[in-house]
Amino acid sequence: MAGNMRLLAVLCLISLCLSAYGRAAAVAPIKLDAHRSAALEAFVPFDGSFGGLEETYEALRTYQILGLDKGADIRHATCPLVLESLSSSSSSLKDIFDSLRVNTILQCKIDANKIKVSFSRCQWHFFILIYSVDATSLVDLYLAVESMLLIKEEGFTVVPGDTDGIFHSIKSFSQSDGRWRYSANGGEGSTYAAGLALEALAGVISLSTNEIDQSMISIVKNDIVKLFDIIESYDDGAMYFDEKQVDAREYRGPLSTTSSVIRGITKFAAVASGKLDIPREKIVGLAKFFLSIGVPGNAKDLFHQVDSLSYLENNRVGVPLIVSLPGAALSLTSKDQLKVKVTTVFGTRAPPLTVKLVQALDSDSKNIPALEDKELNFDAENLVHSLDIVSLNVDMGKYSLFFKILLHESEHESIYATARSVQLPLVVMGLLKIDGLEIAVLDTDVTETQKSKATMLDLSKENAVSLSASHLQKLSLTFQLTTPLGHVFNSQQRFLKLRHESKVEHIFLVGRDDRRFKIVLDFLGLVEKFYYLSGRYEIELTVATPARGPEKAARPPPQPVDAYLRFGPKAEISHIFRAPEKRPPKELSVAFLVLTLLPLLVFIVGLLRLGVNLKNFPSSAVPALLAILFHVGIGAVLSLYVLFWLKLDLFIALKALAFLGAFLVLVGHRTLTHLASTAAKLKSS
Repeated sequence: MAGNMRLLAVLCLISLCLSAYGRAAAVAPIKLDAHRSAALEAFVPFDGSFGGLEETYEALRTYQILGLDKGADIRHATCPLVLESLSSSSSSLKDIFDSLRVNTILQCKIDANKIKVSFSRCQWHFFILIYSVDATSLVDLYLAVESMLLIKEEGFTVVPGDTDGIFHSIKSFSQSDGRWRYSANGGEGSTYAAGLALEALAGVISLSTNEIDQSMISIVKNDIVKLFDIIESYDDGAMYFDEKQVDAREYRGPLSTTSSVIRGITKFAAVASGKLDIPREKIVGLAKFFLSIGVPGNAKDLFHQVDSLSYLENNRVGVPLIVSLPGAALSLTSKDQLKVKVTTVFGTRAPPLTVKLVQALDSDSKNIPALEDKELNFDAENLVHSLDIVSLNVDMGKYSLFFKILLHESEHESIYATARSVQLPLVVMGLLKIDGLEIAVLDTDVTETQKSKATMLDLSKENAVSLSASHLQKLSLTFQLTTPLGHVFNSQQRFLKLRHESKVEHIFLVGRDDRRFKIVLDFLGLVEKFYYLSGRYEIELTVATPARGPEKAARPPPQPVDAYLRFGPKAEISHIFRAPEKRPPKELSVAFLVLTLLPLLVFIVGLLRLGVNLKNFPSSAVPALLAILFHVGIGAVLSLYVLFWLKLDLFIALKALAFLGAFLVLVGHRTLTHLASTAAKLKSS
């Protein structure tokens, strides 16, 4: 490789990627704009309807929570379906329940007399179901109670009867571990069924005109505490419920199961007296589970997420407060401040509180805190808590921040749920300094430790250096990275890029030796990788993020093609062939031919002189022909042996020999038969 090389060193802002930092996952309140767009894409009406009444309710409920007014667009197509379902005597409990739920949102204009008759029919049907000995399905009881509650909310009088008996009937489906069965005839317990049962019990309490037995309510509260004993969690603190050993036909995923439990618990807590003894950390963990999903990709998951978060936003168990970082990466160069935001799951302002930074652990510090016990200042105008980390001499790196939330008012502690400790990841960025940058061109037989003419570069000054190297030499580059506070920085990825003047780039990974980074390029072994391109190269040093991988070297760019040169007439090719070899005279060649035929003549004369007996050779035409063919066949076999020795393989020789052998047997047998017959006639005569 000949030519000059010009060094272009690039100082880059180090950005350590959060995706490669998995010790703590940051969650943030729901983004209404993103979820509204997702809802409009997930719930798309066809001819003014979303399909079934259940899908219609999920779409309308999602729109309602997100503040999208789409009821008028589908009211004209959905309300007739609601009226038909409520008026038909053949409608199932599920259809009536879904119709009532849709009607609570759309407020369809239904004739009062017709709806009163249908409501009366439904109420009588529910009354028979609840008191029937055949009422063995928890789902049917849930649908019956919830439908009666919806009827009551429409302004109609509902007579539930013995609510204590109904409460006991539903309670009979419970298990000792907090889960509930679908059938009274036995079966496995289900976490999803527990949510349905708690909703039904909350409906019974709402329908009851008398106070429910408090001992039964206390038992249900104890079941709820047991249910939270089987909650599952992730490393980042997110918690969720899942089914265990449930029939495949009844299995629901973690999202659906957790949503059912949240609806049941919040509805039961809203109507039951007293408080539920549920750890506040688990309420915050449930909120983290739904927020960590981001924006779900399908309509069903989107409904479960938004619906569950709406119940967590306003409930009597505890409204979870979410601690988030508006900026997960800070720049020391820009003197950014650490900002913390505390809101509810939908971004509602939190009550008066104090945010304390308990400690900040650097990922490379081996659990030695970089900061401890710092109280953040509250900005009432922007509603954020901030801390100036530049003045605290925080260096570049990845940190785990541990926060503690302290509510100012004691009564708020019973309303809001906060975690004892909140862990969030933070990346502190800055300008790296390249110290001790040393570049040298070495001969092949000179080791890197024996170099004497090395060039030291100070990148704080605008200087450049030109180097010249051949393909028999090597390029050596060593440097060290330091942070703004003068500490040695251990970058995970470093790349050296050589860019040819034809825009072809070659990238090499820079290794590490002790506390310095170094690379030695042996051009002799890289000639093929450089595509044999000599000329001017620019050298660029890049310190990249862990998520950025090395690029592949590009092929040489295509050269412009002249159509005339490609498709026009080709130039005449003048080629000098090898001169013919000198041959012997013609007379000598003829003499050599005679000499090659002479042994054959000698052979024939020798046979005659030896007195070969040819008297028994057949004289008649057919036997003579057979005898001649027999001798020709023997000669062919001998010739085959010669060919096999010279060029033929075994398989071809065997195939030919099989044919010749059969031919010889045939003609030889006929010839010998003729000779034997002739000899017998001579003896008899």
